[in-house]
Amino acid sequence: MEIAADANRVAFCGLYCGACGRYLKGACPGCQQNAKAAWCAVRTCCLESHFSTCVDCKTYTEPNDCKKFNNFVSKIVGFVLRSDRRACLQQIREKGLAAHAADRTAAKQPSIRR
Repeated sequence: MEIAADANRVAFCGLYCGACGRYLKGACPGCQQNAKAAWCAVRTCCLESHFSTCVDCKTYTEPNDCKKFNNFVSKIVGFVLRSDRRACLQQIREKGLAAHAADRTAAKQPSIRR
């Protein structure tokens, strides 16, 4: 599967599934379609609230204030993968989903790097 810009491949937390190795190998359907990701509090919250991403949340305008978004596990994963989901959400807020997908496609990375 090739990397292609598609706003529907943006995960609820701002990562871009369309540039993820597991997604590209067919090992993961992507956040939006992954029913097995019920463990993800961000995904559950966004689905229950009918949000396309955390950007739609009016309770927390700063994602790091949300305990579902900013928890111990996400901090560890972000550190190990040098992933900055907050920066991804900021880019979505500023430029929109399609531009974020295009940027991550061009970079061939699911996340903005720290």
